[in-house]
Amino acid sequence: MTTQLSSALSTAAEVSRRGFLQTTTVASGGLMLGFTVLSNQALAAGTLHTPNAWVHIADDNTITILSARSEMGQGVYTSMPMLVAEELNVDLKKIKVAIAPPGKAYGNALLGGVQLTGGSTSVRDGWDKLRTAGAQVREMLISAAAAKWNVDRSTLTAVNGTVVGAGGKKATYGQLAAAASKLPVPEKVALKDPKDFAIVGKRTKRLDTPAKINGTAEYGIDVKLPGMVYASLEQCPVIGGTVKSFDASRAKAMPGVIDVVQIPDGVAVVAQSYWQAKKAREVLTVSWDEGKGAALTDKAMMQGLRAAVDTGKVLPNKAVGDAEAGIKASNKVMRATYEMPLLSHSPLEPMNFTAHYHDNKIDLVGPTQWQDFAAGTVAATVGVKPEDVTLKTTFLGGGFGRRIDIDFIIQAAQISKAVGKPVKLIWSREDDMTHDFYRPQSVHTMAAAIGADGKPTAMTYRMTSQSVTGRLFGLPPEASDPLMTEAAIAGYEIAATRHDTVKHDAGMRVGFWRSVSHMQNVFANEGFVDEMAAAAGKDPYAYRMSMLANQPRYANVLKMTAEKAGWGTAAPAGRTRGIALMEGYDTYMALVAEISMQNNEVKVHKVTVVADLGRMVNPETVEAQIEGSIIFGLTAAMYGEITVDKGRVQQTNFNTYKMVRMNEAPAIAITLLASTEKPGGIGEPATALIGPAVANAIFAANGKRLRKMPFTPENIMSA
Repeated sequence: MTTQLSSALSTAAEVSRRGFLQTTTVASGGLMLGFTVLSNQALAAGTLHTPNAWVHIADDNTITILSARSEMGQGVYTSMPMLVAEELNVDLKKIKVAIAPPGKAYGNALLGGVQLTGGSTSVRDGWDKLRTAGAQVREMLISAAAAKWNVDRSTLTAVNGTVVGAGGKKATYGQLAAAASKLPVPEKVALKDPKDFAIVGKRTKRLDTPAKINGTAEYGIDVKLPGMVYASLEQCPVIGGTVKSFDASRAKAMPGVIDVVQIPDGVAVVAQSYWQAKKAREVLTVSWDEGKGAALTDKAMMQGLRAAVDTGKVLPNKAVGDAEAGIKASNKVMRATYEMPLLSHSPLEPMNFTAHYHDNKIDLVGPTQWQDFAAGTVAATVGVKPEDVTLKTTFLGGGFGRRIDIDFIIQAAQISKAVGKPVKLIWSREDDMTHDFYRPQSVHTMAAAIGADGKPTAMTYRMTSQSVTGRLFGLPPEASDPLMTEAAIAGYEIAATRHDTVKHDAGMRVGFWRSVSHMQNVFANEGFVDEMAAAAGKDPYAYRMSMLANQPRYANVLKMTAEKAGWGTAAPAGRTRGIALMEGYDTYMALVAEISMQNNEVKVHKVTVVADLGRMVNPETVEAQIEGSIIFGLTAAMYGEITVDKGRVQQTNFNTYKMVRMNEAPAIAITLLASTEKPGGIGEPATALIGPAVANAIFAANGKRLRKMPFTPENIMSA
């Protein structure tokens, strides 16, 4: 997702958004509503004081810093506290960290103010905000000490969790916290010059690693509540279908079964253990109304998208000059169409959540990327007051955008209300893969007028796909979706261009997927520019550089990547290289993939990548994110495809929806550029860049241009 989401939201139904925000818990000064449901790792032994919503200091000097972003492997449990600790002047190793509860204070300004983790926004949103929060508390503690000692505050300094003054005066933050929390929060505070950073920008070991190694880290799948029971939910094999009738007599006779209840999404078996619930679910007899989705096939969906390219409503994105006239007048025109399939999120931890409905209240515990939406929607669904909902976010065993949607949370709440007990709902892998909110299919149509020098003088680009933003946020059909256009406009200098989109509802429910539309648009753009280079008889690297004269950040990462990958020198015997370039989430990145081929099967041996993401919080996490993104994107490029027949998803587990295995993973060489630019996002861009680089390397190997994913032997043969 991009920073343009807030504008998209404002175009959508304002009343519903405003109303929904009003249902969330407000966390400001004083003890926070909902703080008691935070991880027990974060609770202090003494009386807790909260100078602001981010910093919690106990009088025993225990300091807890909250992360408002869900930890799903991307390192925010460390990077967010690093930003606060830098200005607070505390040793990161001595603080505790907890994930924030739902609260207005924890909204994401880059995503319209909602409390949502996504779009590679965590550091970008928190860079100024969290440093300011730390500095505010630091100044409040200094003011409290100045009042206590009756001295000028300019004579005091805050260092390593202690305020120090002349004559040996010293007080810990814990000793000053009670008085500091009563002071007004200063609006303007001085932030450190980056040259003075002691924490931010330094390689830092992740704070959550020990707990994840020793087993004390709590994921949703680990949650246990007193008296808790388990649920397994039978859903219609066609997404959107509903129950007509069911027979639970055999299921109720199975060992451990407590109840069988119907909710809007299906029939839930509740038992003493998950295995008992699952086995009893297998003997349910359910008659379904499959609805209109029963006619869906992925092939028909793609045909509908292809037709919509010419028949759908065209929504302008950006135009420079008159591209159509330039193409019409050209003696040489190149055209290409790129296509992308449906994809599953498939996080390794399947969907699950625990809910406890009691006394007209509800407690929610589990993995989510969108806290305030989950709390507000559950309140409305089960009929409780918003203030009577508590939500504790556990660690997420993968998110990738799937846990932005909250269907499984609502289901857990509905089941708990029906049986009157705390219930942990667990989806099987098959449930997870066949009831996803899938990355939508897309069709990308391009045309370019080619000048005498082989470079484009005019270009048109159209992206046709379903709108996830329309489904999730109610974006009107006539409004452009900015989350379809990410990286659609590449950095190359072309005199006349026209970029637009067509939104077409293909019938399948779709969701935001890691890198959102970057992967689709970058694949098309970087494939097409490679096609133009080949047609001009030019080296793909040199051709790109020739169109970046006024784009120094693009040109710099491209040049450095080529140098580090050995571009222009002979690749090892039997190998070829492909190159690709992009900007995404304010991060500039170039990548070279080195591959070999045998019997139309591709082996990726080495990936070289250079990234300029502006200022970094934790370079160690940045590298890990790039590595993870490359493997995630490579999985999609090589294997990823969801197919549908008669409304039923055909891939049900990892035997039919393959992942890149360890023995298939390439060597990855990463260079991070020092920069004074504002921070860019890093959790997703490389996901988009690996695919086109591999496709371009395939062309270098066999002359076949891959215009659709995945790069299976069948698709390579038919290219």
